[in-house]
Amino acid sequence: QVQLVESGGDSVEPGGSLRLSCAASENRQRGYSMGWFRQAPGKDREGVAGIYKGSLLRYADSVSGRFTVSQDNAKNTLYLQMNNLKPEETATYFCATGPVSRYDDTLVPTFYDTWGQGTQVTVSS
Repeated sequence: QVQLVESGGDSVEPGGSLRLSCAASENRQRGYSMGWFRQAPGKDREGVAGIYKGSLLRYADSVSGRFTVSQDNAKNTLYLQMNNLKPEETATYFCATGPVSRYDDTLVPTFYDTWGQGTQVTVSS
């Protein structure tokens, strides 16, 4: 089974930027999607951004225009560039892969079956 390892989390001030990386141990399974999710203490895990079946991008409304998801297939790595970060975006960020069957479900955690361990992002002054 593929293993996912996130990195790049850090503490930044409001308005700052970070780039998260998610390295996969093998090529994305054919037909699978990849996504970024976050979870703050006491809150549900929520979808942030994803790439549906290797090609279509999808963003949560709250991050659209500020976050960019991308992939480097040669390196089996998924990225999340986050700009203009806000304090309420403090959370553990996870990447995941799974057999998402509809584009509209790209940011729904239940459709993903393999998760990384997460990386902490703290936005605070």
